[in-house]
Amino acid sequence: MGPQAYITPSWYPSKAMHGKVVPTWNYVTVHAHGRARAVQDTDAPRDFIQQKIGAIVGIEISIDRLEGRVKVSQDKDEADRAGVVKGLSQGPDSESQAMANLVHSPIR
Repeated sequence: MGPQAYITPSWYPSKAMHGKVVPTWNYVTVHAHGRARAVQDTDAPRDFIQQKIGAIVGIEISIDRLEGRVKVSQDKDEADRAGVVKGLSQGPDSESQAMANLVHSPIR
């Protein structure tokens, strides 16, 4: 998963003009498709492995296909995108800041 963030319609200038906006979620993600297998080998001390074995499972995937999705307000006009960037930039967390950067300069 890449950055993700809630987008409130109050950030869109178009809300004041026509009101035809809804909340949404921006995100970046990649899905790996392939055959998975559990990996049992490790080089940690035996007693340590025994303590952790119930909580640790190694997975190896032979990847057949990667599928990426990017939704970063690219369907909005420049004014609404600027409103999203401004709103996200005021967020306190790194996810909001990262998403603001992507909305400002989207992955194409």
